Amino acid sequence: MTMRRTFLFTATAAAISTLTMAPAGAQQVIKMTAAAGHPPVFLWVKTADEVFIPEVDKRLAAGGKYKIEWTKAWGGTLLKLGSESKGVADGVADVAIVSTVFEGSKFPLQNISYYTPFGSDDIGLVAKTVADLQISVPAMGDAWTKNGLQYLGGMALDTYHIWTKFPLTKLEDLQGKKVSAPGPSSNWVRGTGAVAVAGTLNSYYEDIKSGVSDGALVFTTGAWSAKLHEVAPYVTKVNFGAQFAGGLVVNKSRFDKFPPEVQKAFVEAGEVWQATYSKAQAAAVSALMQKMVEGGAKFSDLSDVERKRWADSLGPVAKNWATDAQGKGLPGNEVLKAYMTNLQKAGTKLPRDWSK
Repeated sequence: MTMRRTFLFTATAAAISTLTMAPAGAQQVIKMTAAAGHPPVFLWVKTADEVFIPEVDKRLAAGGKYKIEWTKAWGGTLLKLGSESKGVADGVADVAIVSTVFEGSKFPLQNISYYTPFGSDDIGLVAKTVADLQISVPAMGDAWTKNGLQYLGGMALDTYHIWTKFPLTKLEDLQGKKVSAPGPSSNWVRGTGAVAVAGTLNSYYEDIKSGVSDGALVFTTGAWSAKLHEVAPYVTKVNFGAQFAGGLVVNKSRFDKFPPEVQKAFVEAGEVWQATYSKAQAAAVSALMQKMVEGGAKFSDLSDVERKRWADSLGPVAKNWATDAQGKGLPGNEVLKAYMTNLQKAGTKLPRDWSK
């Protein structure tokens, strides 16, 4: 039984308040707004639109009692990137994709993979490891409910590489360069001689084109959607590892008032979304790399020696993160050790064990 099934589907009288009044025996309509800071060109939003919502609708249609009337607000038209959790908690939207990588203060433990770079490139393994930790470490799973959210499913991104304007074969090639890096991934740059520049997938293209940065740390499917190979044609496959980046959520107070049948439809659709997205994300990587090659991108692999040099050049990123979490009363050491242990048990060869 997954975390998303650990609650009881109990009906309450308050459920009536979430439904549009209708004659007895008629199908009742529930109005819901779904939002995301990213546009549908990105796979996690595309699958929320094309998989999650239809799956909810299909399940409710089979019962015949309830129907969702959806309003879709993708691409930051309602909730800006990094503000999704507050927007859902405040009722501005009812359903959204929360990018935990940009909301570290609210979801510090969810960002464990970003503080342990050079990990596993297995999207499924990273997603499952974090999902399991959200169950085994209560403080981690509780972060969603404390922020007024009901977690429905998580997303991991394919492994990060680096897209640059210049060839990169050794660590010294980064000296003096500016590299766009989201949130905690800026730690992957500090110590290399390069300077980390804040940014998101929505800004990388123009940042690189205008000279704000010389490249970006990003994952293949995101780089393709943002067309980064057009402005940063040198792609060095560093394999920083797949990263847990967020989850699909619904406003918890609304969810708690749903009839059991509606709650069940949302939970099951969330599970389908997570599985479908993970498979689609993994399957897309090779094909998109080939498309970028056809579009002029020059791919190369960073050697194992240089990859280890890069990992060793960084400070105690994970231990600092764990210590900070402990100071805030959170089990940072427990999460760090468990995450590293699970990756190694699965056969991941790590150039650096961040828990030591």
